[in-house]
Amino acid sequence: MNILFLMTDQQRYDCIGYAASSKVPTPHMDRIAQGMVFSQCQTVNPICQPARTALLTGRYPHQIGTVQMSGDLNFATPTFPQALQKAGYWTAGIGKFHYLQSWPWHTPVGGGVPLTKLRSEMQALGYHRVWETSGKQLACKNYCDYCEYLDERGLLSGFRDWVEERGANSDFPNAELEKDGVPWPFDEADHIDKVTGRKIRDAIEQRDQSKPFFILGSFCSPHKPFDPPQRFLDMEPYEEVDDFIPSEAGPLSEEQKQVFWKLRRAYKATIRLLDEEIGKILDQLESDGLLEDTLIIISSDHGEMMGDHGCVQKSSYYRESLNVPLAIRHPQFLNHSCNDRPVELTDITATILAAAGLDPRSALSKNWPAFNNSIPCKSLLPVLSGTENSIREYAFSECRHDWQCITSSKYKYIKFLGYDDPDVGPREQFFDLENDPSEVCNLITDTSYADAVDWHRRRLQFVLDQTPAVQHRWAPLMSSS
Repeated sequence: MNILFLMTDQQRYDCIGYAASSKVPTPHMDRIAQGMVFSQCQTVNPICQPARTALLTGRYPHQIGTVQMSGDLNFATPTFPQALQKAGYWTAGIGKFHYLQSWPWHTPVGGGVPLTKLRSEMQALGYHRVWETSGKQLACKNYCDYCEYLDERGLLSGFRDWVEERGANSDFPNAELEKDGVPWPFDEADHIDKVTGRKIRDAIEQRDQSKPFFILGSFCSPHKPFDPPQRFLDMEPYEEVDDFIPSEAGPLSEEQKQVFWKLRRAYKATIRLLDEEIGKILDQLESDGLLEDTLIIISSDHGEMMGDHGCVQKSSYYRESLNVPLAIRHPQFLNHSCNDRPVELTDITATILAAAGLDPRSALSKNWPAFNNSIPCKSLLPVLSGTENSIREYAFSECRHDWQCITSSKYKYIKFLGYDDPDVGPREQFFDLENDPSEVCNLITDTSYADAVDWHRRRLQFVLDQTPAVQHRWAPLMSSS
């Protein structure tokens, strides 16, 4: 069976058309939901690089040293595309990878990673074909295939200047937000997601037809800057809907709301762009007679706060940052169904391997050095086929050295790691998701929830106990002859 994994960047769970509370129509993404929707998919880390390296390896970020967007993935870690290649697949990685974060934040424009010179290293991760984008903001530092595309057209310098003018990331509203949410200033065909869409379709057309294929098609929207070409912005009405979830500090100011209404429109407009590109990809599969022999998955690395709880961007334990869209179209199980049980983002990794006839643990493990066989991802195929309703009781998430989280069907438990007094211990929060889906009432001190809190605490400790950091080696061995 062929496998196509379509990724978006920073897409909220409620910003895809099939969602019950959808805020934007996505008719082409909804075609993937002809199979099964997983409404409670939690990212294992709501930051780009940690989530993406976890997906590549099927491990939690703390196992592979990528809990923060800092440093590079150790390329000695087994990856699922490598396993697919060994099983006879032709593989391609098109779009954003973000496995490397080599440079610190003060690095000047153009001082990042020369990705076009690392093609053989990226191919060694398990891709026969590579066409890589850094991402919108990261392309200001790195030099990727998309930068080369812009460079050849004399657009790179202008593009970088324009992105820099949109302002830096911030977890909380600030004055720089007003600079964002404006239309893409260049030709629509040169937008990063338009180019990525064409490259994905090229990979399908130019694949090795003697083998089944796996293609990662990884887009860069709706990540900041929120930069839709004018045509897509015109599709999305400007709305002043005051449904922001308030923070503990209180509601947003009227000025902040005005900014977020502008950003919401642009954010949703970039999703309309993605939907159009995904529609072209699906149409190509159908016209080539491949649609009914291809497993198609769509998801995102993390969500976007967009003013809820007084926050913007990602890295939050709240649902808007942690919960991501996930739909799987398996041609044998077109049931138009929705599963509301907890799922982890890296369960996609195990599902891909299982669909290729591989055992995820065996495919991603090494027998030496130690702890290279602790693989927490689980295949969703039993749920897709209807033999099981759930593969896990809860989902684990973590972020930097800030917090760790357990999300079950009814509750969410968060342990905050940044504490100074060992006698006081870590701060905690606990939410009743059935009665408080907006996560505004912390019940950690409510004695009627004491047993539920204890259950989640013990599950968190169990996850950490069972998934130690993998060990690596580099020293050469002497010949025994």
